[in-house]
Amino acid sequence: MNSKIKNIQNHPYFKQLQDVRVVGLLIFAGIALLVSWSTISAIQTNYGLQKEISAIQQENQVLELQNNNQKLANQYYNTNQFLELAARRQFGKAAPNEKLVLVPKRVALANTVDMSKEQSKAAQPTVVVSTFQRNFQAWMDFFQHRQTDK
Repeated sequence: MNSKIKNIQNHPYFKQLQDVRVVGLLIFAGIALLVSWSTISAIQTNYGLQKEISAIQQENQVLELQNNNQKLANQYYNTNQFLELAARRQFGKAAPNEKLVLVPKRVALANTVDMSKEQSKAAQPTVVVSTFQRNFQAWMDFFQHRQTDK
């Protein structure tokens, strides 16, 4: 055991550690590492805070837009046009010299268009195919004995 310790003490790296310049350099490297570490943690904290600030600013802008929309809606609610439409809708009132026609609900519903059929037609995209492509597709259907529903 003593011989191992003496071998370590005779090693060139151990002798370098006894030099004051090397010890000073190691202490300087340790201090530089600690300063770098604290700087990186400060930068990371600032980055996180900046992200929070930008998120709050965006939220503030959205709330300002909503506020402006509500102000415009309030201005519209104070107009004569809105009051006239509200009176027509809620109280069945009409303007002077205007005849009001009340249609029963069952008659109104009987004359409406079924939107489910209209939406299914609108949901199917119409593909515009050139004449050459239609001709080629017709020949391919013919050779492969496929029936087309055209």
